[in-house]
Amino acid sequence: MATDAARTYELESALKSVINVLEDGQKGMAEIGEHLKDERLKIFFLAESLKRANFRGELENELHRHGVADVHESGTAAGVLNRAWSELKAKLGGGDHMLLETAEQGEDEAVDVYKDALDQELPLPLRQLLTAQQTQIVLSHDFVREQRDALRPK
Repeated sequence: MATDAARTYELESALKSVINVLEDGQKGMAEIGEHLKDERLKIFFLAESLKRANFRGELENELHRHGVADVHESGTAAGVLNRAWSELKAKLGGGDHMLLETAEQGEDEAVDVYKDALDQELPLPLRQLLTAQQTQIVLSHDFVREQRDALRPK
């Protein structure tokens, strides 16, 4: 049986991983949204960026409730590379299809990080929050994939 300190560490580690990927998603969605030509997709990406910021806030509040005072996450190295790659694609005229491809890769990572977090022993209210957020992330992932496939060059 895990001690309270071990459970708190496990909870903190799981949530910080999710917060990092949400930071990446927030920045990545905004960045890609700025470069998309399709106005409908631009709006979707900017709205998803705001959702990621909201999700982060919810999880940071949970960490504070569990006694973690300072939460200063800045994303992941992979997220920085992914954003740089999407910026380069946009500058080279990669078009919406290539930007959506990059976005889907970021969403794949988010889905995996949520799955890993939910594999941890977490309190039920936190598990429910993560599950609700994960559902939205999966819906976003599927929408991005569908839009990417619709724009696939023939």
